[in-house]
This record gives sequence, structure tokens and C-alpha cells, in this order.
Amino acid sequence: MATHFLYEKDGAITTITFNRPQRRNCVNLEVMNELEELVRAVRNDPTVRVLILTGTGAAFSAGADISMLKGIEDREERARVFAASHRGVARAVGRVFDQITRLDCMTIAAVNGYAVGGGWALATACDFLVAVETAEFWVPEVEFGVAFTGGPALMMAAQLGPWRAKEAMILCRHFTARELYERGMVHRVVKDGALLPAVRQLAEQVLALPAKAATRTKHFVDGIFIGPRLY
Repeated sequence: MATHFLYEKDGAITTITFNRPQRRNCVNLEVMNELEELVRAVRNDPTVRVLILTGTGAAFSAGADISMLKGIEDREERARVFAASHRGVARAVGRVFDQITRLDCMTIAAVNGYAVGGGWALATACDFLVAVETAEFWVPEVEFGVAFTGGPALMMAAQLGPWRAKEAMILCRHFTARELYERGMVHRVVKDGALLPAVRQLAEQVLALPAKAATRTKHFVDGIFIGPRLY
């Protein structure tokens, strides 16, 4: 049984929900290992045609757990402590990102709030991204002294273009859902309270398509933008 997630299957649609609202669905190795197991369960279930990834509370996922930095004022020490805890989590996020993009079923990120760092990366792994209008997206890694690289960075750079990607990943700029919609990274922006109905409508649209043709097309597109697998 999942500890940090809700796992629900409704016919051909499976929903995985981050369920740590008190921590804004932040991730650590335990959380990512559990998510990896759930994604593996989806991969091994041929009856799943749509996977929805979402969160509870005010955040989709606030990214890496930074509770260990509380009380540390020195920037170099903060960078050292963050880097030590971040390596394993970043590798785990990269593995799950890769596994999500490899799924034959269609994937939809239902972004209900903040999508930060690894949280944004996991949303980007999905084939479609629907977000509430109050959602915010940013990558804080460089501010903590850690580079943001790998498959998620490749996908973001492909979707944002080099200048906006550097703005996001180096300057750590916050983006609204509307801005990312205009850049093509968000499929649809909806009002608060309308997210799950909109995602369900999209899922039903996907289910009406010939599955094999849709899957082959999605892997073709991902192969162009992600390139060789890095994990």
C-alpha cells in the first residue's frame, strides 16, 4: 500500500496523487522510490491507457525537501548540505522522469498548485500538462548551488527555447501557468476547481483514439526532444 501517494484505478484510467499536503508534496528518496514502484505498476498493467499525475493541497510538488537547510545562513554551507542530500534525489527524479516518458499509455499532469524543481520535472515528463491558473513553476537548484541538468532540463530547454530555459534554470525565475501556456509547455489553463473535470475530459478524448497509433506517435516526438536516455 502506498504511503505518500494515493493510487486509484478507474477502468483504463489510473491516477497517482502526491499525498503529503502538509509538506507541499516535497520529495525525498523514500517518496521517489515509492513513485518509481507505482509507475512500474502502471507499466506492467496493459489495461491502463491513461495515467494522471496530480497532488493534494496547495502544491503539485514543491520539489526537494529543504528542511535540512533550516537555520543555516552561510551560503556555502547551505550549498554543501543541499548538494549532499540532493544527488540521490536528483538521480531518482531522473529515473522516474525517464520511466514516465517510456510508458506506452498517455500521461497527463494535473498541476493543482506549485510545481517546483523536481516537481516541475515530473510534470514535464507527461504527454499533456493541465494547470490551474494560480499554479506557479520554478527551478531553485542553482540558488542552492546545484546544477539542473539531465532529461528534465533537455525537455524544458526544448519547450522553452534556450533563452527562456536559461532564465528558468539559471535565474530561477517563477513562471505562471498562463506564461507557460503561451510558451507551449502547458496544454490548458483552467480555473481552480475545474482541474479534474478538464483532465477527465482530456483522458476520455485520449481513450477515443487508436491506442497503438497514439503510442507510436508519442514515442517518436519524445525521441526528438529528449534524445538519448541519460539514466
